[in-house]
Amino acid sequence: MNLTKVQKKSHSTVKWNLVLLELLTVILFILFMIPFGMVVLNSAKTSKEIIFNAIALPSDWNQLVINVSLIFNNPTVDYLGAFVDSTLITVFSLLVIALFSSMCAWVLVRNKTIWSAILFMVFVSAMVIPFQVLMYPLVRWMRISGDFLHFRLLGTIPGIVFAYLGFGSPLSIFIFHGFIKNIPYELEEAATIDGCSRGRTFFSIVFPLLQPIVVTVLILNGIWIWNDYLLPLLMLGSNGIVQTIPIAVTAFAGAYLKQWDLILTSTLIAMLPLIILYLFAQRYIIKGMVEGSIK
Repeated sequence: MNLTKVQKKSHSTVKWNLVLLELLTVILFILFMIPFGMVVLNSAKTSKEIIFNAIALPSDWNQLVINVSLIFNNPTVDYLGAFVDSTLITVFSLLVIALFSSMCAWVLVRNKTIWSAILFMVFVSAMVIPFQVLMYPLVRWMRISGDFLHFRLLGTIPGIVFAYLGFGSPLSIFIFHGFIKNIPYELEEAATIDGCSRGRTFFSIVFPLLQPIVVTVLILNGIWIWNDYLLPLLMLGSNGIVQTIPIAVTAFAGAYLKQWDLILTSTLIAMLPLIILYLFAQRYIIKGMVEGSIK
């Protein structure tokens, strides 16, 4: 009888704990969605309406279409060009990060030497170095290297892609390293016996098995690269030929006038590709994180 009461009490406690957790989740969801909701609401207003009442509903949702038209037809800000440049920078950066990081992690895992362990620790320790410490040396090194190689790195897409490869590799190698450690080595041995070279073994056997974690790495780095402001500002400049969306958005905020309607609408446009990508790749992200943590 006492055992039954204890079980009922325990079941009731667990139920209330779940209710509290769900309530906390809802509250956190609302808190995180408030900024996004404010951006959506104010994207359909004029700058005057935003200043007078930022939390009110738009009087005319067609203003959103007008704001989008003003952004893409703005004579001083090439937003479409910035959108294309951001897309190219993000895509190429993700390709080289995923390719080189996975190859590097695979080599570090399969070559069990003291030098591999030291090199892996160097990559891991690089994650804790503040970017602010590297800002000035990075720009100076890029300028000197460009003059030495007779190839311009500052203000170009290859230059900033190379920089993103350096900053994005440590975390990506760390993630790939933990996943590859638990891929059975017998698969690679069988491929070697069948006559596969090292390169073919990686691309035909190992890399296809990395699909869940590759998607996770792409999303994590993609969100960072797409939204990054400081590194493109240093590498490309605010008035350069190549621009990213964050730099283009700041062009709507002048010294004496801030076009809030265009700032918020351009911000909404910039967020949409990441939101769509995340919704389609969500199950792969969760699968990659769960499998990586279990392994």
